[in-house]
Amino acid sequence: MASDEFLSWSNRTVLRSSREGPYLSIQDIVVFVRDLDVSLRFYIDRLGFELIADKRVTSDGVGWVEVAPPDGSANLALVAPKPSSPEYAQIGGYRWVLFMTEDVHAKYKEWSERGVHFLSPPEDATWGGTYARFQDPDGNEYGLEGFDEVRRSLELRRREHAEKLEAERRAAHELEIAKQVQARLFPQMQPQLKTLDYAGICLQARQVGGDYFDFLSLGPHRLGMIIGDVSGKGIAAALLMANLQASLRSQSALAFDQPEALLRSVNRLFYENTVDSAYASLLFAEYDDTMRRLRYANCGHLSGLLIRNDGDVERLESTSTLLGLFKEWDCSIREQELLPGDVLALYTDGVTEACNGEGEEFGEQSLIAVLHEHRELPCDGLLSAIVNEVQRFSPDEQHDDITAIVAKFKVDE
Repeated sequence: MASDEFLSWSNRTVLRSSREGPYLSIQDIVVFVRDLDVSLRFYIDRLGFELIADKRVTSDGVGWVEVAPPDGSANLALVAPKPSSPEYAQIGGYRWVLFMTEDVHAKYKEWSERGVHFLSPPEDATWGGTYARFQDPDGNEYGLEGFDEVRRSLELRRREHAEKLEAERRAAHELEIAKQVQARLFPQMQPQLKTLDYAGICLQARQVGGDYFDFLSLGPHRLGMIIGDVSGKGIAAALLMANLQASLRSQSALAFDQPEALLRSVNRLFYENTVDSAYASLLFAEYDDTMRRLRYANCGHLSGLLIRNDGDVERLESTSTLLGLFKEWDCSIREQELLPGDVLALYTDGVTEACNGEGEEFGEQSLIAVLHEHRELPCDGLLSAIVNEVQRFSPDEQHDDITAIVAKFKVDE
């Protein structure tokens, strides 16, 4: 039986997109039979055909089914006409329908063992191929033929298909390795602070992606929180992300007293080591655990959200342009004093730009609402609540990475 979830002649159609002009193909070749059930068992059980359509019950009482060989796109329409009709007299005899196979002798042996009646064994034909004829239960006769060209063509196509499958297997394996490598680029350890709890997450839309978050130890009682989004998707974005991460970590010593110098250096390296069209948005935040002070630079990234203990919302807005577009680049640093009970959220556009079925975006206000509602949860729980709300709002296929950092400033004990 056909493996498709519904039976339709269109399942057998071969559409050549490169061909110009109106579409045209053979849909059915009509063969008249006496008993549809008997014929159907013959074509499926003995010849190995597939059932394409079943219309044994029709309003005019003339039933029919469609069958097709497993490697063919043209169907046989088996029609059971009324005994009183002129078509009934056409049952039996040679139908001038030829089936093609790569090995006539092998198919002859297989079908003969299944009970198919051949009029003669395979023989070499004057036109250069091998030929045999067989009958169905109603005496309808068909030809079975093969050519060396067909065999060679099929062997070539099978080799090409096997090579394609092997290439896809290697690509999938290499992509899995890339996924594992990129997973190690995200922070594996988190420096412990007295006044701050924090956590981050990256839920990638593909096996690898361009979103980035990191936690860096910038000296005694100093933490760097970084979130970024590089241009592009997939492998290309992942390579850019790795470049950005390496630049930040290798230059992080500059951040102790000169975060502006760190970001200028990172921009220069990113600019010099990538193509002209590559860029990244980045929000760099440095937290002083002793002074409860947050210094940050927002390089063309989405505004961070600071939910105050009293419910007010403040935004860590952009302080400079994107990284990587200009060789000469600078940024400014801003400061925020943090109070016990405040909650900070940094995120990428995979959170706020997630769309529902009507094309509406999740948006910043929905994110703020989630932060207000679940602010009492631990940081890991708060991140889970954000992801759950985004996925509930946009339950279909995820199209962009969902990345976020949340930090909670501890209430004095």
